[in-house]
Amino acid sequence: MPWRPLLCILLASASMATAATVDSSTFEHLDWRLVGPFRGGRVLAVSGVPGQPNHFYFGAVNGGVWESIDAGRTWNPIFDEQPIGSIGALAIAPSDPNVIYVGSGEADMRSDISQGDGMYLSRDAGKSWKHIGLGDSQQIGRILVDPSDPDLAYVAALGHPYGPNAERGVFRTRDGGAHWQRILGNDDATGAIDLAFEPGNPKVIYAALWQARRTPWNIYPPASGPGSGLYKSTDGGDSWQPLRGNGFPEAQVGRIGIALSASAPKRVYAIVDGEAGGLYRSDDAGQNWRRTSSDNRIWARGWYFGRIAADPKNADRIYALNTIVLRSDDGGSTFIPLKGDNTGDDFHDLWIDPSDPQRQILGVDQGAIVSVNGGATWSSWYNQPTAQLYHIVTDDRFPYFIYGAQQDSGAIALPNRSNSPSGITMMQFREVTAGGESGMIAPDPRNPDIIYGGRVDKLDLRTGQTRSIDPTLAEPDLYRNTWTLPLVFDRRDPGTLYYGNQKIWRTTDGGERWQAISPDLTRENPPLPPNLDKVTAANNLGLGPRRGVVYAIASSPLRDGRIWAGTDDGLIWRSDDAGTHWNNVTPKALTAWSKVGILEPSHFDADVAYAAIDRHRLDDRRPYIYRTRDAGRSWQLIVSGIRESDFVNAVREDPKRQGLLYAATELGMYVSFDDGANWQSLQRNLPRTSVRDIDVHGDDLVIGTHGRGIWILDDISALRQLDPAQPVATRLFAPAAAIRYRVADFTGTPLPRDEPMAANPFAGAAIDFRLAEDAQGPVQLAIRDARGQLVREWSSANPPEPIDVSQIGSAPEWVQPPRALASGVGMHRFVWSLHYPSLTEPANAYADGAWAPPGQYTVELRVDGQTFTQTLTVAPDPRVDLAPAGYAAAFTLARKVEALQARIGEARQEATALRKALAEKQAAATDASTRRKLAKLETDLNEISGSTPAPNPINAWAFPPKTTRSLTYLDRALGQLFGSIESADAAPSPDATAGAERLADLVEITLRDWALFRQANPVQ
Repeated sequence: MPWRPLLCILLASASMATAATVDSSTFEHLDWRLVGPFRGGRVLAVSGVPGQPNHFYFGAVNGGVWESIDAGRTWNPIFDEQPIGSIGALAIAPSDPNVIYVGSGEADMRSDISQGDGMYLSRDAGKSWKHIGLGDSQQIGRILVDPSDPDLAYVAALGHPYGPNAERGVFRTRDGGAHWQRILGNDDATGAIDLAFEPGNPKVIYAALWQARRTPWNIYPPASGPGSGLYKSTDGGDSWQPLRGNGFPEAQVGRIGIALSASAPKRVYAIVDGEAGGLYRSDDAGQNWRRTSSDNRIWARGWYFGRIAADPKNADRIYALNTIVLRSDDGGSTFIPLKGDNTGDDFHDLWIDPSDPQRQILGVDQGAIVSVNGGATWSSWYNQPTAQLYHIVTDDRFPYFIYGAQQDSGAIALPNRSNSPSGITMMQFREVTAGGESGMIAPDPRNPDIIYGGRVDKLDLRTGQTRSIDPTLAEPDLYRNTWTLPLVFDRRDPGTLYYGNQKIWRTTDGGERWQAISPDLTRENPPLPPNLDKVTAANNLGLGPRRGVVYAIASSPLRDGRIWAGTDDGLIWRSDDAGTHWNNVTPKALTAWSKVGILEPSHFDADVAYAAIDRHRLDDRRPYIYRTRDAGRSWQLIVSGIRESDFVNAVREDPKRQGLLYAATELGMYVSFDDGANWQSLQRNLPRTSVRDIDVHGDDLVIGTHGRGIWILDDISALRQLDPAQPVATRLFAPAAAIRYRVADFTGTPLPRDEPMAANPFAGAAIDFRLAEDAQGPVQLAIRDARGQLVREWSSANPPEPIDVSQIGSAPEWVQPPRALASGVGMHRFVWSLHYPSLTEPANAYADGAWAPPGQYTVELRVDGQTFTQTLTVAPDPRVDLAPAGYAAAFTLARKVEALQARIGEARQEATALRKALAEKQAAATDASTRRKLAKLETDLNEISGSTPAPNPINAWAFPPKTTRSLTYLDRALGQLFGSIESADAAPSPDATAGAERLADLVEITLRDWALFRQANPVQ
């Protein structure tokens, strides 16, 4: 069925929301947190802004539109509020750079492709956007904007990649997208892929049509049909003439890319995919042609690349974009490599400033890069969080690592948090040699240093060695593959690993020996789906009718030997005896080539399982999630609340709350609180992109997106406690256990804030509460220990002091103000840092003192006369081996030292006040005798206080105290000792204990001396 425009679907979302069972405001305090990576993903659409040297844009294939105003040093997303993230083309109006046209849907006809919902327009340089039609085009390959009229634009719409549709071809608007007219293309199979003006004469337009469609089975190139060809208009698109013969290929062609140079506007270059592929050139505006180059490097995989660019000042300089960038300086006869390594960076688009060819921007599989010196140097693609991930998985470390295969770049690993105050950066990013760019990854549950990935490799993180342990080595045969194949550990036996092609394979000894535990589980002779035409149906490389693979494997966490399997051609199987026998339990409604993307056996009932079904390769983008409660004998479709054209990539069950499900769709995230009967959006602040997988790790919800990297919803414990039957009322939620995790105070000079970085999660205990209405009085929150003694408390009536930028010693970006206790209606999260209050700053409720020891605590919330309590567990860092007595001893000593600090601090405040009064007296003194007495008093005060006068008081720290019986010495010594005790989770050392005793004696002596000094020297 045709995909209705998302804009219309979003307008209907309000009515869908009424079916949701939980008020979404009850989890409005939860926000997704990006963790990276900052290694960019594929970019097809790029442009700079003429006349603005540092201003550039790019569109990621599933990451939205980004803007740089510093020539690629940093990038900012400007399209995240729109209902789509897949970008195929963008264009800046030459007569008004504030006007930006964006075409959604990547037009590269890969087997893994994200479709769009039409055209968008901004008239304020990306600050706001409007959907302007062509909603069923799905793929936009190129946009041209008239040089003098920003409302006159042309669009090359390629159309549906998996089926026929009418909205494809070349379209024109004369009113900024209010109305569109198809001006080239008259069937439902042929679309347009490229457009170009004749420089200086926008009435002359060249267009490339391409008849292309993909199969649901695994074939690398798409099928190209006879409708493809090159066309020309000389009247602004009112009429068109085909360009064939006279040197241009007469035989069927595939994708064509076009380029012209302003320095020779009648010269036309065309890169052609087909039997007579290569670079063609016309010097008479398309009348006659000659093939200037058949160099395989410039048109390899011409269906995927197919772009060329011409230098606007030198028509002989041509750039061919392929796995590398090649340049010709002789009009296309010979080419030399210009950029790209031997792994295949894959270059897709090049914009050259028409007035300054030194300014360029490239769209690459790794992101977008900018040059301001004609390609001599380029900006980085390691500053764009637009990675395309497939499946993700987490290990059992603390902090845990997240693994996934990044399309076009290779497998990665990232921690959920770092020990650095800077957060998660490329310094924590790991490249992983097992998994490749699309395979599944499986960390060994028994040893997180062993990583399995791909088809299959075994990586030892300790040695860095990667060993191939292909499951089929002992059984040579013809095995089928697809881009991603399943690789998972058994949920009950951590020593058993499964892999799938058309069979399922098992190893129990780390890959030394593999055994096939199933026959070919795919359909023997699946019927051809109706979305295929004859040309596409014949695209099978001579393979037989059996072309599918096992795409999903999942073992029951509750029953030994129960394994579920799903194929990409639409079958679901169950084995109850570890693979000896298999039962076909496919839902009756599932037709051939309905891909079983994810199978999720329940954590609560062995007969319950969920299946995410993807039929978009059948040109059916509707969502499909099936549930069985009787081991597959019957299935129910459970998609109420998911938007009609938002197909499902993954479904996962929460392992701690029965009936709580999560769905990853092509356009975002959903949650169900009633076992799938109703779904509602869990999008929150997540950018609109394809979400491919979900991993519930402890209390965190981790997702892998196919265009915006990896995100985490930290601490979903409150989400698990939401009950559809409960009314919205004031409530304190049971907090998750909080781990004493330390972030390093100093790791060297930090990365500048404009370096790409992701925030660490909160450090401490998340305390979630809901206020049914605005509080009438102060909201109060208290923490009590296991004996009921008050640990710490806060009040909304006493918020933290605002940051005074005129007084701070660093740029404001380095100062993180504490989160105040809220008192307004809604859901709120307050974070206790797991510290007792500071004894040295008693007036500041947000100042931290000693670490709270691990143990049981009580959280107490008081609101308008009501008191709510919950138990909180503070857990030790699992990497630390320390008995409870060690934590208790450290806490006791730390509080003792801190109390001494507080006493010394009070004395120092008195000394400061005395010094101020003394200074006033000195200023007012008129006779020499008084001045001498005051000078002697100042000397004595400096001696006992330990202070040394400095012209700038801020420099006084550089002058050491002269005696251990001074306030300054004791303040520094106690601070050093407190820091030592608190610096790590360890019992106090004998030296620390002895030092505390000696300093305590010195404190008593010095404070006695201070009291006597004050008594003997009153200053009024």
